[in-house]
Amino acid sequence: MSRPARVLAALAAGALSVVLLAGCASADAEPAAAPAPVATADPFAAGGLQDPNPRAETVSTATPVRVAIPSIGVDSALESLGLGPGGELTPPVDFDLAGWYDGGVVPGAVGPAIIAGHVDSVTAPAVFSRIGELAPGAEVLVTMSDATVLTFVVTGSAQSEKSNFPSDAVYSNVPAPELRLITCAGSFDSSIGHYTDNLIVFAALRP
Repeated sequence: MSRPARVLAALAAGALSVVLLAGCASADAEPAAAPAPVATADPFAAGGLQDPNPRAETVSTATPVRVAIPSIGVDSALESLGLGPGGELTPPVDFDLAGWYDGGVVPGAVGPAIIAGHVDSVTAPAVFSRIGELAPGAEVLVTMSDATVLTFVVTGSAQSEKSNFPSDAVYSNVPAPELRLITCAGSFDSSIGHYTDNLIVFAALRP
């Protein structure tokens, strides 16, 4: 989610305790607007996402290959995202593609699955430039490698300073399949090469 090209190399996430983009960092606290569950932690460290705490066993071998959000015009193949040497989530290589943290929960399994994307590039808006417009009830469609399409419904969102990232609310165990969309937000601080905040959108699988 970062602006300067030089930042991408330093990224580790946005948006991500989950994913992303040059300058999404982390911290410890609970966002006022975050839906339950609530808590605290440190995800976007070093410009990326930190300690996603992979967990949850899946009953299917299918993996996510595409995400679509019709209400804001998103339709993107998914890169597979891993962790950098510092434990941070690495951002998508392509600014126009979102990515799935493949060391964590698989969409559709019980727990919080993570999908991250950049908010912009050096020259233009990126794949998650409009997720701040998502309101409760908006649909997020995740296509799996077995051609199954999972429909998640947005339940809320939270914007948090990187130093106060709501890790517990984002990554804590939940009793049902959920989804977190993460990107950068706030002001771009050119002195450090990344954004001041993270934006997290929460969604739950439609039965």
